[in-house]
Amino acid sequence: RVQLVESGGGSVQAGDSLRLSCAASGPPIPVMAWFRQPPGKERVAVAGLFAGNMPPFYNDAVKGRFTLARDYADNTDNTWSLQMNNLQPEDSAMYYCAARLGPLADEDWPKMGSYQYWGQGIQVTVSS
Repeated sequence: RVQLVESGGGSVQAGDSLRLSCAASGPPIPVMAWFRQPPGKERVAVAGLFAGNMPPFYNDAVKGRFTLARDYADNTDNTWSLQMNNLQPEDSAMYYCAARLGPLADEDWPKMGSYQYWGQGIQVTVSS
């Protein structure tokens, strides 16, 4: 069974940076992603990453500001980070990491239903 644990959220000012991390227990994760859900709104995909050399996918709203990457500091394939720069108030949301075991078509990365495992979520608040 896969368990996901997020860390790194918090409250910052507009223009600041934060780095979210997600650590997964269990087998190697071939597809990982971050989603976010502002209060009263739907959960949407922020960034997704497939195993191998394919570059990450990004929501247009964060492209150029957010960077998703695997973090090999613990010598596993099961930790990934989301570096968030130049944060804006509209980035405020609960952020969730998600993981999928098994293959996935590229175009399905932003769909919530593509992921079998979810973290509990971590709050990011950006003040103007």
